[in-house]
Amino acid sequence: MVAVKVTDETTAAPAPSTLPLAVLDFVGIEYGETASDSIAGAAEVARAVEAAGFRRYWMSEHHNMSSLACSAPEILIAHLLTMTSSIRVGAAGIMLPNHSPFKVAETFRTLLAIAPDRVDLGLGRAPGTDPLTAHVLRRGIQTEPAADFPGQVAELLGFLGDGFPEGHPYSRLIAAPIVASRPDIFMLGSSGYGPQFAAVNGMRAVFAHHMSPEIATSVLRRYRADFEPGVEQEPWSAISVLAFASDDPAEVTRFEAGWALTMLNLRRNIREPIRPEAVDEFAASAEFRDAPRDPDRMATGPADQVVERLRQLQQESQADEVVLVTPGLDRAARIASFESIGAAWSR
Repeated sequence: MVAVKVTDETTAAPAPSTLPLAVLDFVGIEYGETASDSIAGAAEVARAVEAAGFRRYWMSEHHNMSSLACSAPEILIAHLLTMTSSIRVGAAGIMLPNHSPFKVAETFRTLLAIAPDRVDLGLGRAPGTDPLTAHVLRRGIQTEPAADFPGQVAELLGFLGDGFPEGHPYSRLIAAPIVASRPDIFMLGSSGYGPQFAAVNGMRAVFAHHMSPEIATSVLRRYRADFEPGVEQEPWSAISVLAFASDDPAEVTRFEAGWALTMLNLRRNIREPIRPEAVDEFAASAEFRDAPRDPDRMATGPADQVVERLRQLQQESQADEVVLVTPGLDRAARIASFESIGAAWSR
């Protein structure tokens, strides 16, 4: 079993010719849709980015939100593995404090039995929800995620194949079904903790630039500099970026306003799907128009311009892959954005 260290901060795999691009999907429920519509839409997105040559399609884990259909990413992964043929499908991530490591190991081994060598497992230490929902998910157990997380990761790695020391009470347990491999494992983060945890434990790191753009490149460069062999022998990292490509300036403004309104609604504890008219009204409002712009947070505009910015972030952060985060109210526009970014990246 790999001894996980605590940081000081509290089917066949795709061909090598695939693009170093991934999608992180929140499986949003568009206004007027049902959850079934949203999940069918997620399959449409996954097939489109697979055809465009992307390496991965990931889903998040969020709870207590009527605007999202991603409360059970494990089930969605199983569904989308059967709806695709080559793209890697995974969770970014499984919020480990909400789960039993043993059950996570069983679930992801089952997914590997469905689609060998196509399953990704991103691990997060946040609950992915509000405090009350986190309390319910953990059955009222009072734990400190930052303190408990290293032990949970160590248990998970043990159950996924690293094993446990002789005499350990869990050494007799088998996370069934037994499979020949384990999922690719990634440590997620939006602060310095995640990449540093990944570095000292020899894990892959994925940083949420879309949440903390001001520190993204520096912490990923530090990750690579501090990396010690462990779960992996070489460093590997990805950076997730809010990105939307369109030649229509109105579509770009709608995307930017939609994200800003979503964040504003979350601060107001509004978790329902947003009406398209509300986005248009917000885009035309003084509140949005006069708000300070943060050009470093998003990569938007024509596809060539977006790719230029993504490549710049990849180079600055020394990341191996770029994960596109493109929430929005128009799935067709999102798919068109992914396809145009993929085509521009290939040129």
